[in-house]
Formats: sequence, structure tokens, C-alpha cells
Amino acid sequence: MRLPLDSCEPVAQPRVAESRHAAVSRRILVVEDGADARESLAMLMATWKHEVVFAVNGPEGVDRARELHPDVALIDIGLPGFDGYEIARRIRSEDSPWARAVRLIALTGYGQAADRARALEAGFDVHLLKPVDPARLRELIAG
Repeated sequence: MRLPLDSCEPVAQPRVAESRHAAVSRRILVVEDGADARESLAMLMATWKHEVVFAVNGPEGVDRARELHPDVALIDIGLPGFDGYEIARRIRSEDSPWARAVRLIALTGYGQAADRARALEAGFDVHLLKPVDPARLRELIAG
């Protein structure tokens, strides 16, 4: 079978509309001790073109937050060292604009009303249950 090459005209590719969420790259701190969860979040954040830094325990999470000044921090509650509630309290107690502006999102398996209230009291802006809905997470990161 032979096909003439000169009769083929290039077909215009349809333009894919940019998502409103894809417009801004964010600095994101992920504090998660579970390797699988970290890997999943890393892949997800990479597809959204965000700059991501990881920490695996409470003290490291606070140190990384102080160094990075993230736009968003995704923080597991059950962590070694000290828990996510303590991370949120320590970040919010910093006397600096970034500590007040950072969006703190609790990613946790603790889903009772008391857990949500405790997260908000500690300084989290949002309390999400694992496994997290990627569309909801993307919306929250976008602001």
C-alpha cells in the first residue's frame, strides 16, 4: 500500500484550555512519614508543576517550613517526633508574614468531629481525610 505524502495537510491540533488551577506554581511543603503517600503526592504535585519539598517527621517539618516559607503545607497528623497539630501550632506562632499567610492543610486518617475541631484550633485552615480527593486538593492549593 502506498499513500501520497503531498496530499496530507497538517491537521490543526485543538487547543486544550488551561485549567484555572494550573496558572500558578506554588511552593509546597509535604510533611508525611509514609513513603507511599509521599510518592503519590510527589507524582500528583509534579503533574501540577508545583515546587515540592518533603519532611518525614514533626521537627523536620517545622525546620523545612522555616527555611522554605511555603505557600501551602500538607501535613499528616500522626507523625514521629511530634504530631501535625504541634507543627501547625509552631508555624502559626512564628512572628512573620509567611507564617500567617501559609495555607495549612491537614491530611489525616482521623476524621471525627473532634479531630477536625482540634486541627482548626491548632492553626490548620483545612482538614482533609485520606485518601484525599485530588480535585479537592488541587482546588485548595490554587487558593
